[in-house]
Amino acid sequence: MGKCLCLAFTLLFLYGCTSSVKEQKGILTYFDLKGYFEKEAARLKRNKPVLTKTVMVNGAAETKKISIADWPKELAVFSDADINRSAWAGLFSVEKDSQKELYTSANEKVPVKEVRILKKDNKLYGIQIFVKNANVLYSSSDTLSYYPDSLYQVKKKQHIKLLTEKNYSITGKFK
Repeated sequence: MGKCLCLAFTLLFLYGCTSSVKEQKGILTYFDLKGYFEKEAARLKRNKPVLTKTVMVNGAAETKKISIADWPKELAVFSDADINRSAWAGLFSVEKDSQKELYTSANEKVPVKEVRILKKDNKLYGIQIFVKNANVLYSSSDTLSYYPDSLYQVKKKQHIKLLTEKNYSITGKFK
């Protein structure tokens, strides 16, 4: 009898956990950056655009015309800035109008400080993301910009104590 009761409680517990996860799954509090960039990566993989890609480190630049083989990897820095993490729920303030959606957080534990979704005629035409990380030994700030079929850019400023500041940018311009 004791074993049956224990088994029944275990099954009830597992059933309760499973159903609550299913109910929360698919509900996003903020703009779906991760989903957007997954769709963009798939679209760009199909279209195979040629880019003019410039990498600049502390003022020294190199430019090449290339075709990207792994778009999910190329856009990972944008997907990684996903603000729909369960630990961050309720930590962003939201402002929306017909031309933009603005998500901001002043919480120290959240590195993504701002996400701007830019719209024209109710259609997304740009995304800007601002990320800051800091601890006793290290600080960095990233500015990520994405304009579909036009350009994407990652700018990073990094400072490690006792070393000189490092600035770099990656810019991909679509043909």
